[in-house]
Amino acid sequence: MKKIVFGLILLLVTTAAPAQHLADAAGLKQLKVFEDSLKVLGNRFINDENELERKNANYKFIKTLVSALKVPGSYHYAFDSLKNISLINAPDNRFRIMAWHVLNNDGSYRFYGAIQMNSAVLKLYPLEDYSPLLKNPEDSVTDNRKWFGAQYYKIIQPDAALPYYTLLGWKGNTIKTTKKVIEVLSFSNGKPVLGMRVFTGNGKIRRRVVFEYARQASMLLKYNADSHLIVFDHLAASDPKTKGKMETYGPDMSYSGYQFKLGKWVFVDNLDMRNIPDTNDEQYVDPKKQLVPDKTTVAKKRTRQ
Repeated sequence: MKKIVFGLILLLVTTAAPAQHLADAAGLKQLKVFEDSLKVLGNRFINDENELERKNANYKFIKTLVSALKVPGSYHYAFDSLKNISLINAPDNRFRIMAWHVLNNDGSYRFYGAIQMNSAVLKLYPLEDYSPLLKNPEDSVTDNRKWFGAQYYKIIQPDAALPYYTLLGWKGNTIKTTKKVIEVLSFSNGKPVLGMRVFTGNGKIRRRVVFEYARQASMLLKYNADSHLIVFDHLAASDPKTKGKMETYGPDMSYSGYQFKLGKWVFVDNLDMRNIPDTNDEQYVDPKKQLVPDKTTVAKKRTRQ
C-alpha cells in the first residue's frame, strides 16, 4: 500500500508540459470527460460505506485529476460539478488550491490536495497530510510535503503587496472534536511554504491558528473584507470543570478576531458583531453532519447576521 501511495504522490510532482491560456475545443471536450469521471470517483470516496473502497476511489481520483491537469489550459477549467472537493483561486489569480478529505472508519480524516500555479507550463505541488506528526502546529513552518491538512474555503490577500496569503479551512479531526485552521501560504524560490509568524496577541505569536471544539458544535470562522478582519466564535468549555477537554468546547456567544494591521494579523477580543458588515463568506461544515437547527441555533445565526 505504501508503494501505491508513493507512486501516486510522484504523479503530483511539479510537471512541465505545453500549456495554453485557455483550452481549445478539443481540450475542453477532454476536460469534460475527465470531470465526469472525477465526479463519480468523488462521490465514491465520500459516500461509500467501505473504507477500502473509499481509499481506492481516492487513489483513482488522484491519478485521473493529474491526467486532467496535464491537458493544456486546465488551469482555467473550473471543474464546477466536483462538489466533494474545494477548488479556490488566489485573489491575484497566481495559483489555485484543490483540497479534499477521506473519512477513516475511526472517525478521523485524511486530507489530500495540490497547488496548481497559473504558469505557462504546468506547475503542480502535492499537499501531503503530515498532521499526526506535527507536535506543535501553531509554531511550525512546513512545506507542501509536511502539510497541516485542511479543506480550504477562503484565500485572503488584504494587501496585494503582501508576500503571503491567508487561508481559512475546515480540518475535521476525530469522533469527538472538529478543528478549523487559519493557515499562511507563501512562496520561497517558487516553492510553497506553510506557516509564518504573523498572528500576534492573545498571549503569543503564532505561525498558524488552530481551533478545536466539540464535533456536534458549529463554529463561525469567516473574513470580512470591509474591515480586514477575520472573525470567529470564542470557544469555551461547557463547564469550568471540563476546561482543557476540547470535546466539551463550543461557542459561548462572544466573538474574537484577527485584524490586519501593517502586514500582521493582530488579535482583538470581545467584538461587537452588530458593527461588522456581513459579507456572506462561505463556512465549510462537516458534510456528514445534517443537524436540524433548534431555536437557540437559529437565534445565534440571526445574531451573527
